[in-house]
Amino acid sequence: MCYQISGKQIDIGSSLQTYVQNELNAIIQKYADRPTDANVIFSKSGAEFVCEATVHLSTGLTASAKGHAHEIHAAFDSTAEKMEKQLRRYKRRLKDHHQERSEPVEHFGASSYILAADQESDDSEPESLQPMIVAEMETRIQSLSVGEAVMQMEIAGVPVLVFRNEGSSGLNVVYRREDGNIGWIDPENTA
Repeated sequence: MCYQISGKQIDIGSSLQTYVQNELNAIIQKYADRPTDANVIFSKSGAEFVCEATVHLSTGLTASAKGHAHEIHAAFDSTAEKMEKQLRRYKRRLKDHHQERSEPVEHFGASSYILAADQESDDSEPESLQPMIVAEMETRIQSLSVGEAVMQMEIAGVPVLVFRNEGSSGLNVVYRREDGNIGWIDPENTA
């Protein structure tokens, strides 16, 4: 497994890096079979240290957690606790589905854009109907079953997930509705 442990405008020593690797390794070995890589970033926000960790698994799950504390080790411990909780839930749901994926999830490239929010007042008309692009990034779209997509969306805590449906090979969307239920958009399956 590949670890990338770094600090944003702070120096982290080798003892912290070793501690992070050992703790993450123990958590990941306990709940995941084939992790691919982990990215841990430490930063400082006011008087607190912030630790952000992201772990990619070969099953396609991306688990991420963030912790704050006044000491850098405590910030990581908070993050590790949240990460362990996510991976424990993921493993439990995999057991509930009685499904073991034999091959890693396929990823497909796509462009992702961040559009500027409209800052104008309600009285004035916009100059153009074209939104201003703030950032352009490369993103990955995973090939999953609908159940796996819902599980990944819930574990990651995101409101929407775009994925390629393994059954139909078309792009699908799962999202959390305002009433708390899960919605699924399948453009290929029109009635």
